[in-house]
Amino acid sequence: MESPNPTSGSRAAGGSPPATDATAIPASPSPPATSGGDERSLSELVQKLTEQTSALARKEVELAKAEVTAKGKRLGKGAGAIGAAGVLGLYAGGALVATLILILATFLEGWIAALIVTVVLAAIAAVLALTGKKEIEEAGPPIPQQAIDSTKQDIEAAKRGAQEGRA
Repeated sequence: MESPNPTSGSRAAGGSPPATDATAIPASPSPPATSGGDERSLSELVQKLTEQTSALARKEVELAKAEVTAKGKRLGKGAGAIGAAGVLGLYAGGALVATLILILATFLEGWIAALIVTVVLAAIAAVLALTGKKEIEEAGPPIPQQAIDSTKQDIEAAKRGAQEGRA
């Protein structure tokens, strides 16, 4: 099938090697203005609008995916910190409590030593839990807000362009 490009036939006839993708001449160059050019230009404009709209929609979806992925990672970090706080709280409560209580019990009564160790472990767990909560709050809801805002701007620009085209 022959390309609609008028220069591609002369290149092949001249024996020159075909152009590579990087230097290829566009397959559908703008036709010269003729008496029926208005209809042809309008159809080309509609086709170009359709192509650009599709490309824009694809890019907006890609942006939304990237944004949701980034927010999901941030939420995962926060949840991981909270989980680590819980695990550390349990391990610390089980493994170190007995040791610390026995060490402090050499200087204090046993119940006072146990109370001191419990308060210290609870404070460490609270700091880790607050850190995890802060990470989750900073991540915000898993809504691709940048993509939504960008799409709204694109719609407004298209509306303005359509109104200007009618005027």
